[in-house]
Amino acid sequence: MRISVSSDMDEPVARALVAALRGRGHEVRPHGALRSGGDPQWAVCSEAAAREVADGTADQAVVCCWTGTGASIAANKVPGVRAALCTDAYTADGARRWNDANVLALSLRLTSEPLLTEILDAWFAGEPSGDTEDRQNVDRVRLLDHGRNRL
Repeated sequence: MRISVSSDMDEPVARALVAALRGRGHEVRPHGALRSGGDPQWAVCSEAAAREVADGTADQAVVCCWTGTGASIAANKVPGVRAALCTDAYTADGARRWNDANVLALSLRLTSEPLLTEILDAWFAGEPSGDTEDRQNVDRVRLLDHGRNRL
């Protein structure tokens, strides 16, 4: 899988994230502080990673900043992106299952390496739900991407 990864800081957990993704066999597309010469501003690098998901050059993305909040906000401004800030494995599983999230947002401050492994395990094991209500909610979000608010 092609995964865009952004971080506004070159922190140990960000480097561990890149290594973990590569260790799982994914092609990593780094942005921000993870790429030499990359713009490390959280809004800039999170948008860049999210745009790769939206335009199909990446299958998913992981965006990071100190709290994870700014990275998720910036990513969610890109139409077609459903970014979820996940601080535990249960939330990561639910984000994939119920929200069909395609971008994982992480806090550099809160995410330890063992927790990172748990979150990634849950994220990659999660499959989007086929439940009618769950699909309707995701469809509604897609409409919001296009400036429409009615199904």
